Amino acid sequence: MSIPSLDSLCGKYFRFHDFIECGETQARTGLINAPRSPETFSALVDLSTFVLDPVIDYFGMVKLTYGFCSPELGRAIRGGIDPSRDQHASYEENTRGRRVCQRGGAAVDFVVEDESMLEVARWVVENTPFDRLYYYGDSRPIHVSYGRNHDGAIVVIRTTESGRRLPRVVTREAFMTFELG
Repeated sequence: MSIPSLDSLCGKYFRFHDFIECGETQARTGLINAPRSPETFSALVDLSTFVLDPVIDYFGMVKLTYGFCSPELGRAIRGGIDPSRDQHASYEENTRGRRVCQRGGAAVDFVVEDESMLEVARWVVENTPFDRLYYYGDSRPIHVSYGRNHDGAIVVIRTTESGRRLPRVVTREAFMTFELG
C-alpha cells in the first residue's frame, strides 16, 4: 500500500486524519502526527474495518479519544502511556530505525456516548477479532487494538485513590460474567 491522502476513508466511517487529530496532546501542541509507514495506514484500515465499523454499526457513532501516536507525539505525552506495547504507534520507527512497538497492528481509545462502556467492551470481546482490550471503567474510554496475532487479551485497569493504575489480565469468561465496572 502506498501512503494515501489523510482525507481518504480508512473504513466506512473514519478518515485517516480522524485517528491523527483526536488526542488532547496533539490538539494542545499542534504537532504534525502523520504516519510515515505504509504499513501503519494498512493497520488503521484493518482496525477500522474489523473493530470500529462493526461497533458503529451496532451502537452508533463513537468518539475517538486517542488514536495514532507518532514517536514525536509520544515524547510530548506526559506519563500514562507505553508506546513500546500499546500499539498506538503502529508500524512507525524510532530515530534508530527500529519499530516503536514490536506488536504491530494499530490501536485506538474511544467512547460510545450514552452507553455503558462495560457493555461496549463486552460486545467488542464477543464480536470482533481484537488483539488487546484495556478496560478502565464504565464511564472511561476503552482501548482496543487490532493486530496480526488477534490475541484477544483483556486487561482491566483499576486506579487506586493515589492515582496509580493497576493492570490485571483477565480471562474472557471472567470479563463476560463478573461486574467489573
